[in-house]
Parts: sequence; structure tokens; C-alpha cells
Amino acid sequence: MTSHEPHPTPEQLPLLAAEATAVQFRLDQRTRQRGLAHVAAIKALLAAKAAEREELQPQPGRRQAA
Repeated sequence: MTSHEPHPTPEQLPLLAAEATAVQFRLDQRTRQRGLAHVAAIKALLAAKAAEREELQPQPGRRQAA
């Protein structure tokens, strides 16, 4: 049997200074911009899906159309 211990509070991972990162793991500016654009696109998609779900859920006190 396994015991369920509460997870510790999540921590924000710090960004390392470029000098502290090995050369093979450093990102160039183009790769960094593409990654940030991809993250922004994913966030927009998730926000649109959340808004769609919100529209589909019945609101308390609101009558549904027959």
C-alpha cells in the first residue's frame, strides 16, 4: 500500500546566467524568440478553450433556452 504525502509547494526555477551554462545548452536569440512565440501560441489556445468551456457551462441564476 502506498501513502499519499502532500506535494511540497512548487518552486520557480531560476534562470542561469549564460556564463554558467555549458555552450552546448545555450540558445541563440532566434531559438529563444521561436520558443517564446510557441509558448504564447499555446497560452492563447488554452485561454480560448477555457473561454469555450466557460460558455458551455450553465451559469447559476441563468435560465437555459428551451
